[in-house]
Amino acid sequence: MFSARLIVGPSDGPGEESFDLTVCSPEWLAEQCRTLGIVDGLHHVVVDMASFDQRVLRAWLEARVSAVEADGWSTLAERLGRLGSWEFEGYQA
Repeated sequence: MFSARLIVGPSDGPGEESFDLTVCSPEWLAEQCRTLGIVDGLHHVVVDMASFDQRVLRAWLEARVSAVEADGWSTLAERLGRLGSWEFEGYQA
């Protein structure tokens, strides 16, 4: 298991936000379930560590981010927050 941080910003201007996720194996997830009983799978990406390739994960994450569409940055960031924990998730101005 390891943590990953995505730094994503609008293509038409400055700024960026961070989105954190956990990359884990099915075995790690199963161990967490045995230990904790219940695991919230939000912000987790499950991979086969035996054949893990960082380039493949990066390409997969880039494709996921690129596929998200919205009318504005806030809405887009909220949608990306389903993949990784957004630094401003739950923030109320």
